[in-house]
Amino acid sequence: MSILLTTLNARYTHASLGLRYLLANMGELQEQTRLQEFVIGAKTTEIVERILAHAPKIVGFGIYIWNVEESTKVVAMLKRVAPHVMVVLGGPEVSYESNEQEIVKLADYLITGWGDVTFPKLCGEILNGPKPIMKIHAGVQPPMAEIKLPYSLYTDDDIKNRTIYVEASRGCPFKCEFCLSALDKTAWPFALENFLAEMESLHARGARLFKFVDRTFNLNIKTSLKIMQFFLDKLEANPDDPVYAHFELVPDHLPDALKEGIAKFPHGALQFEIGIQSFNPEVQTLVSRKQDNQKAADNIRWLTDHSNAHMHVDLIAGLPGETVESFAAGFNKLWALNPHEIQFGILKRLRGTPIIRHTQEFGLVFEPYAPYTILANRDIDFPTMQRLVRFARYWDLVANSGRFGNTLPVLLGDAAFERFMAFADWLYANTDATHRIALERLVAMVSKYLQTQGMDKADADALLASDYAGAKPKPVETPAPKRQARRLAA
Repeated sequence: MSILLTTLNARYTHASLGLRYLLANMGELQEQTRLQEFVIGAKTTEIVERILAHAPKIVGFGIYIWNVEESTKVVAMLKRVAPHVMVVLGGPEVSYESNEQEIVKLADYLITGWGDVTFPKLCGEILNGPKPIMKIHAGVQPPMAEIKLPYSLYTDDDIKNRTIYVEASRGCPFKCEFCLSALDKTAWPFALENFLAEMESLHARGARLFKFVDRTFNLNIKTSLKIMQFFLDKLEANPDDPVYAHFELVPDHLPDALKEGIAKFPHGALQFEIGIQSFNPEVQTLVSRKQDNQKAADNIRWLTDHSNAHMHVDLIAGLPGETVESFAAGFNKLWALNPHEIQFGILKRLRGTPIIRHTQEFGLVFEPYAPYTILANRDIDFPTMQRLVRFARYWDLVANSGRFGNTLPVLLGDAAFERFMAFADWLYANTDATHRIALERLVAMVSKYLQTQGMDKADADALLASDYAGAKPKPVETPAPKRQARRLAA
């Protein structure tokens, strides 16, 4: 073996689609290439030891916002103990503003952007000459028909134990400035017939959970309907063998034909991730987000009332021009639409995104280290931003966990944001913790808080007991930075 492809995933259950694209497109070098994935939190020395056990000449690392700090340590140690091994970096975190990054300084080569063609070419030159002089190589974007699909490279173990990531298209036509997809010119589809043939093969091998990473799944309705029909056919052929599909939807584009298709799915078969991000028209204009808020709200309401899909809807706090009051109004509006989950995200400055142009006017201050979370801006000072961060954490524990279905409406009353913020402030003051709060302790604290609001202890305990006995986890986990960041671009 000459080439090792590797990355540090956020969890074991996450399988890198980007690395599998690279492996699928290695051409004559594929037989010399292996793939090995790690998980963040693993011991650096053990990762390096396992990499070197393959005796590679080249190691290609996929670098994301969530793994760049630990990957930097791995690359630094690898170059210390095996300086002869060539390190090639790629991925969204190192594709922009690369000159200032420590991991880029440590590496031998960097590919920015698409790597399907450029990575195999670079490896061939490193192995066979002439050895490249330039350190940074701009990735060449090939025609979509020339990209070999990677799905056969999911192993049986992957299919049994991990989320299967798939994509029917790459790119995005929208220009939301907080997202790396703002740099795309359009969305590029893969040939649908070939893609569905690959899905058929995965299903035949036992895959039942498909997570689409397309940024705009419902952009082309005809394509969306054909893909959904594929899953409907599987469900109808064998109702006792459920299939689960996750799609990211454009919120204000849900024509009747798509509604008709969605309405056919039973419970437990569909999840939609819907990015609202802000209901404030002025903020949307500032960040170049085009969205018909009324249509978006109507569509979420329709999905709630007329479909069995599980809805996961995103809002981002900290956008330029968004005050606490306007964010609260948007949060309350979304809560009234009754989605299953509201993902309360905090703005992150992804490298290369145009959001940075608002820094001076809106006083944007971000963490200097990944994940570059906003600390303060002109309208929200640092202490208030920290309150929002705690709100987001506690919201995941209480609301999005699915464990407090009966208690949550009582806790929130008719002012969801304001009342949960008061609860979050109280919980932090009485626990001084935002992580590692045991469920039993959290239940007791919610009961105690309800009592401070005038509820009898017996009533509060009985309300919580009705939830605690039937607590269920949410059906599909979606890693946080992915919602704002792109997957590893191969």
